[in-house]
Amino acid sequence: MTLTEPGTSAALTLAPPADKRRIRDSRRAADGTTTGTPFLTSIFVAVHGATKTLYREGSAWRIVATQPRFRLYFAGSVASNFGTWLQNGAQVVLAFQLTHSVMWVGLVTGAQFVFPLLLGPWAGGVVQRLGNWRTLIIAQGLSMGISATLALLQFWHVLSVHGLAIGALAMGFSFTFALPAQSVTVPALVPPAETKHAVALDSVSYNLGRALAPVFSIALFVTAGFSWVFAANAVSFGLFVAVLLWLNPHQADTKMGRSLTDNGFRIAWQDRRILVLLLMVATVTVAADPITVLGPVVAHTLGGSADWSAAFIAALGTGHVLGSLRPSRREASLGRGTIALGLLSVAMMVFILAPWLWLSVLGAATAGLACLLAGATLRTLLLCHAGGAARQTAVMAAWAVAWAGSKPIASFADGTLAGIFGFRLTGFVLALPALVPVLVLRLRPSLAKRLLRHADFNPAS
Repeated sequence: MTLTEPGTSAALTLAPPADKRRIRDSRRAADGTTTGTPFLTSIFVAVHGATKTLYREGSAWRIVATQPRFRLYFAGSVASNFGTWLQNGAQVVLAFQLTHSVMWVGLVTGAQFVFPLLLGPWAGGVVQRLGNWRTLIIAQGLSMGISATLALLQFWHVLSVHGLAIGALAMGFSFTFALPAQSVTVPALVPPAETKHAVALDSVSYNLGRALAPVFSIALFVTAGFSWVFAANAVSFGLFVAVLLWLNPHQADTKMGRSLTDNGFRIAWQDRRILVLLLMVATVTVAADPITVLGPVVAHTLGGSADWSAAFIAALGTGHVLGSLRPSRREASLGRGTIALGLLSVAMMVFILAPWLWLSVLGAATAGLACLLAGATLRTLLLCHAGGAARQTAVMAAWAVAWAGSKPIASFADGTLAGIFGFRLTGFVLALPALVPVLVLRLRPSLAKRLLRHADFNPAS
């Protein structure tokens, strides 16, 4: 039906709704647009804006876009670390199912850190003899074999808790030599000015797995079984080995020919700057450890289930990732490292003393952000002050001991002291040492200079 508007010759057609839609779509097509364009455009604008924010000047993630060798390495490292956290989550549950003993769960978990504590001081000498690339490829290949063996044993239903513990020990042995090799390899993939950002993203690759893998681990072993979790970890190590071989296909590592007994702790004893930095690294591990060990009792006390302890760990990893999004154009300095340690101390006090679960989660996430800032700054300073490739390898082996080797000591202290004095007092006391560096540098700068006795360290910067 057609109506004519008075005073005009224009015809107004009363079309059915379907015809109206066709007319509207035909007009938009004539204008060069479609019905889905506004929605797709908004998605494109959002993604483009997020990408620009991620890769803006000063962002650590910018080197992922500008450094192709590091980008490939980072992808392989993320895959490897994701697989590691898949297995870490599954083996804890499997150990408990096999024994129904919390003691065995602690033994399997702590077994991974025994060799970093015992052999860490000499790992740098081994890396110097073999070369960092060769050592890293061998270590990742060994880890792949261990995970594949655990997968086969579980497929055949013959994996016992003793075999699980031996597997964790073997993984820790590989981890002992991979850590210093990886710490020297990462800066070699980027220009010297980007070292701090590369180190930060190396830590992010580890904590992406910590933040995301636990949920996937539970889903995988519930639906498919524990054997597939171990198999997935083996595949992730294999992918990283392939990446390393691709990045360094024709380059042979230079063998340093240094004595195996020439380790980073001897260097640290002779250089007080490095000794102070290593002590600060150990402080980061000690301060953050209650999130893992005391998380279940914190959740229970605040009225939550044991699942909240996994939420605390995921929040810690998420904080690391969020910290990498913070733009920074400043060079690493001891002053900024101590401020990050102070933030970590306060965040851990919030986590352990909070009256509500959501506030403890927020404290754990803030602690993760502080761990990233402190860890990246301290590793960069260690690399800068080591002096020379051989000394860098030895010093980073000492860093691995301070970071991973202090983990079982911190966990033992957490569990023991919490049973005697209560978890709140224990967590509060373990958070206090992280405040010491910032208090000394800010309140007694003259004392800090006397302790360091190196003007070029610039502690107040």
